[in-house]
Amino acid sequence: MVVALAAPQLLVGVWAVVAPRSWFDSFPGLDPRLVAAEPPFNAHLATDAGAGFLATAIALLVAALIARRGAVYVALAAYAAFAVPHALYHSINPAPGLTGGEDLLNVLVLASGIVMAAVLAWGAWAPAPPRESRGRVTRPEPGLRLPG
Repeated sequence: MVVALAAPQLLVGVWAVVAPRSWFDSFPGLDPRLVAAEPPFNAHLATDAGAGFLATAIALLVAALIARRGAVYVALAAYAAFAVPHALYHSINPAPGLTGGEDLLNVLVLASGIVMAAVLAWGAWAPAPPRESRGRVTRPEPGLRLPG
């Protein structure tokens, strides 16, 4: 499920880093154009924003590959550090090029990613069965709740 958060981050990040002007003018690829709704274009800022999307995507993908709770928590924390201020900004700063309904939809989409990350963090917190190691039960990772 962490990959579901990573995929859009990766797509947006690569697009903004590789073609910042195209990303600014066209994101999300259909109307309303969300980034262009707050001009002017700034190549440095667009590329830096793309790098932030890309960084969170890489953290989430690495966590998915490692498949360890600690890695998932770190990746979700990195995602939240990006996504929460991003959603808050858009919730209190309407874009001059968007209607009220378009701004609201944008904030709801951004908030849904935060809710999804919270659900994933909660799901990762559920106790795991003890791991088997050479016929013996090993102790669970530190900081995790034990069943019963």
